[in-house]
Amino acid sequence: MKNFELISFATAGELAQTVASAWLDEIEAVNRAGKIHCVALSGGRIARKFFSAVAEQAGTRSVSFGRVHFFWADERCVLPDDPESNFYLAKELLFTPLKVVATQIHRIRGEDSPEVAAKVASTEISQIAPMNAAGQPVLDLIFLGLGEDGHVASLFPGESNVLILDKVIYRVVNNSPKPPPNRVTLGYAEITAARQVWVLVSGAGKETALRESLGSQGRTPLARLTQFRTRTKIFCDFSLT
Repeated sequence: MKNFELISFATAGELAQTVASAWLDEIEAVNRAGKIHCVALSGGRIARKFFSAVAEQAGTRSVSFGRVHFFWADERCVLPDDPESNFYLAKELLFTPLKVVATQIHRIRGEDSPEVAAKVASTEISQIAPMNAAGQPVLDLIFLGLGEDGHVASLFPGESNVLILDKVIYRVVNNSPKPPPNRVTLGYAEITAARQVWVLVSGAGKETALRESLGSQGRTPLARLTQFRTRTKIFCDFSLT
């Protein structure tokens, strides 16, 4: 049995609109149940279309984000108003249009030293998300993108098994193969612990990486993640058939 579900769309716009609608369905269910919803966001090109689609549809559907707590799958170590900041992208396209209150936004402090930022982010997520038996905070949903090299969050190819198997919540990435060099990322164990993981893959340049990741002998970071989890949803705007 496959441990992932692959859903293909004709265009990036269709992908963004459909995933936005599905996420709003999740939030509406949480609101009806009176629970909180802990989500981790990512950046990337498709995130722009996705965040815009969420803001537009949420307004049309009058969906309340009052029970949603926002975290990040990873962050670049830059100032929060830097165009490279994943927080900045979400702030401009999601939080400001939806008027999300600051107490629900738990950004990674990219302006601090990476070590301090990772420690503070790990503490904050542990105070809000429920914990599993292994002591990992359980996020309800993590959104990830995919790089041309198969990386997700800031988990890049070529890492040692020690790092891959580390149970840390957030960890530092130095000398990233993609600029900027210093980052903070969720570790594999924390992403594995999430109730749901949705991977948004957009652009023909990602096809090779996705195909390799979903093969039985895949060794990319996405491949490892899907192997660690029992179910991961992958949305792409091209066909692998």
